[in-house]
Amino acid sequence: MLFNSSEFIFLFLPATLLGFFLIASIAHARASVLWLVAASLIYYGWWNPAYLILVGGSMLFNYTLGQNIVLLNRQDRHARAKGLAIAGIVVNLLLIGYFKYANFFVDTVSTVTGVEWTIGEVILPIAISFFTFQQIAYLVDALRGEAGDYDFLDYALFVLFFPQLIAGPIVHHKEMMPQFAAAHTFRPSWQNLTVGFTIFVFGLFKKVVLADNLALYATPVFDAADAGDEVPMLSAWLGTFAYSFQVYFDFSGYSDMAIGAARMFGVRLPLNFNSPYKATGIIDFWRRWHMTLSRFLQRYVYIALGGNRHGRVRRYVNLMITMLVGGLWHGAGWSFVLWGGLHGLFLIINHGWRAIIGPPSQNPLAVWAARVLTLFAIVITFVPFRAVTWDGAVIMYGAMVSLPDFGALPPALDDAAAWILAAVAICWFLPNTQQIMARVEPAYRYGMQALEKEGLPWLLRVMSAAFWVPSPRWALATAVMFMLAVMSLNRISEFLYFQF
Repeated sequence: MLFNSSEFIFLFLPATLLGFFLIASIAHARASVLWLVAASLIYYGWWNPAYLILVGGSMLFNYTLGQNIVLLNRQDRHARAKGLAIAGIVVNLLLIGYFKYANFFVDTVSTVTGVEWTIGEVILPIAISFFTFQQIAYLVDALRGEAGDYDFLDYALFVLFFPQLIAGPIVHHKEMMPQFAAAHTFRPSWQNLTVGFTIFVFGLFKKVVLADNLALYATPVFDAADAGDEVPMLSAWLGTFAYSFQVYFDFSGYSDMAIGAARMFGVRLPLNFNSPYKATGIIDFWRRWHMTLSRFLQRYVYIALGGNRHGRVRRYVNLMITMLVGGLWHGAGWSFVLWGGLHGLFLIINHGWRAIIGPPSQNPLAVWAARVLTLFAIVITFVPFRAVTWDGAVIMYGAMVSLPDFGALPPALDDAAAWILAAVAICWFLPNTQQIMARVEPAYRYGMQALEKEGLPWLLRVMSAAFWVPSPRWALATAVMFMLAVMSLNRISEFLYFQF
């Protein structure tokens, strides 16, 4: 059941909302939490009910282990607690390793050794990367004494809460548990409903109107490359740019829809996307793109490896290892390793440049030059991210450095260029969703103060009307976007991050 499907928008979401608040009003908050857990299980099991055994087993295992770790720490049996935490992390990694990487490992060994070795097809359960990383963080925090005695029902909701279950954000227990326990969460609020619905509509529009239309120009180019066909230089560049903005609006749209759906229930999810194509360097990019994954990798991989505490060379090695892990998290294939490695290399270059030149310049010309260079670097890395085959990525890179052929250009290239220019204008010159909604604190710990710290974009400086307020004007704008999006639901496509 996709966020951009009629059954979710017109049936599942309103029915779950109605049941949640109705049960809370006539029964007890705990019954309402149970309802939301049951609804989330239905949502997850929609794709394949057999996956419920996996997510249920994972949840029971990690909760039991985490509570025992908390208890052992209180008894000053720290060595025992550490042993349990390590065992739990290993089991979680083995679980995700089998389902996500077993075929990749076997295929790689077979290729290197020349010995045919097969284990049969292993079907990747949806969202396994997200709920596994979320629970690994819980175990580590339990060992560090940063997790409390949680009720199992609240823990189940923390893991299963359907707005963030399938493709993030990767939430932290400290962010979610207090909200699930707050009394006001169980009382319907017109502000929460209108704010949540507006954010949800923004995301739906990004997905079905922007991302899915850009896919029309990206998919044929990459399909041709993966099939071994020759790709002209201009087609390669336009196809790669089209995909780069497709994944941008696809992921930004999903993040908005997740935050919006959660807000209708009175829950604020953390930001996961903050105009990453406005970044002026790869360091800045990873502070804006998949922010909760970046947070997880920094805290539980980079810092665990030593971070920047052991000299510059060790710091760069840790950066590269962290980004290779991030690449493999996205997919079991050497193309994803290459994608992570490229970002690791660019991060090292960016850090090295700052060590020599100093902090980023605030000169407008320098800022825009850095922004353009960063965007081109990001676009280049998306070739292996999108190409299905290694040969397809090689063909695309070869085409991008070949001489242009201006003879008999297909009309689709003009359309692709128009869509890409429109996408660039939206990304660079318009405020993002949370900036527009800043007055009503759209996400966890994001409001006007956070907006002031990051600097008001020029549009918000000169146009106070850019801020959302409950008004007929904004109601009309939201209704128009919603109708345009609903009219595009006849060509439903999965969100790109569902495959991870």
